[in-house]
Amino acid sequence: MKQLSIGIVGAAASVLAATVSFAQQPPVKIGLILPYSGQFADTATQMDNAIKLYVKQHGDSAGGRKIEIIRKDSGGIAPDVAKRLAQELVVRDKVDVLTGLVLTPNALAIADVSAEAKKFTVIMNAATSIITTKSPYMARVSVTTPMLNESLGSWAAKAGGTKRVFSMVSDFGPGIDAEEGFMRAYKEAGGQIVGSVRFPVANPDFAAFVQRAKDSNPDGIFAWVPGGVQPAAIGKALNERGIDPKKMKVMGQDALASDEALASQGDLALGIITVANYDHNLANKLNRAFVAAYSADYKRNPDFFSIGGWDGMHLIYEVLKKTGGKTDGEAMIGAAKGMKWDSPRGPMSIDPETRDVIEDVYIRRVEKVAGKLVNVEFDTIRSVKDPVKARMK
Repeated sequence: MKQLSIGIVGAAASVLAATVSFAQQPPVKIGLILPYSGQFADTATQMDNAIKLYVKQHGDSAGGRKIEIIRKDSGGIAPDVAKRLAQELVVRDKVDVLTGLVLTPNALAIADVSAEAKKFTVIMNAATSIITTKSPYMARVSVTTPMLNESLGSWAAKAGGTKRVFSMVSDFGPGIDAEEGFMRAYKEAGGQIVGSVRFPVANPDFAAFVQRAKDSNPDGIFAWVPGGVQPAAIGKALNERGIDPKKMKVMGQDALASDEALASQGDLALGIITVANYDHNLANKLNRAFVAAYSADYKRNPDFFSIGGWDGMHLIYEVLKKTGGKTDGEAMIGAAKGMKWDSPRGPMSIDPETRDVIEDVYIRRVEKVAGKLVNVEFDTIRSVKDPVKARMK
């Protein structure tokens, strides 16, 4: 009886020690940099909604440590602000992880901070190919612009029924990446680029650029603009210049046919073709559950910004589990390399060589289903890697 009592006391002491140890462990601090204000504020909302939902469903601890998120507003395309915020998060707030980063200029600006401070950094959206080459502690869970647009360019020439395309893109990193990727793949597959323009990223007037596209008499237009209000604005300009996507192929990246753009354009958007790494209409079990939970909490559908936030948190949580709560940069990036999981977007992994995502991408067309405008996936390209880094090997 005495031995049993000693055993019980010992077990209780072990449990108490583990509890105390957990309590004494400092929280894992995550610095979340997003454009909560300005023209990209809704993209931040969509991403942060998914981050909050992930924590709600998976708890506020991972790897035996509490999770604390510190949110900072970059206010839009503001690389100097983003870098200052990252420095403050590292030096003053003592964060263990940097993440968020919707916009490429901001992500590039904090790369030095990530590298010098050796902080694990998860890119949840910014899609210019070179970003992850700027810090060895960066991993990306979203997509690269060339992954999407080279896939679309090849498809447009081989299966899309176009021979002559005019290109029009925003004049900054992601837009240029998109243009170069689409053109490269389109020409390699036998298509001809009959003209191209680049317009300012901030508040452009699309009318003159669309007119130039129309005057070149193409059988397809490739258009790339960032998220926010611009997809609807360029759709309106195309309509005002008499370009009907049901007659002339209008193609672009996911944002061109976002829910917000479709709501603004109405039936004028019918026929627009986009390439995407995620759509809330994807018919798989994980996605149906994700969409149901997201829409229940936020009264709207998740988008590709949302899935970036969701999978970014998944990667952080799984890395912490794998490291046992260790947060030094080498341990965390080492755990991230080669990580595989099933996402609402489909199967995905982190390329151990490039630290970029590997995933399926989808070709979609705007159609009316049950009286509603939706993006309908009609072709899938499997296990796509970033083609720019693949060519660098």
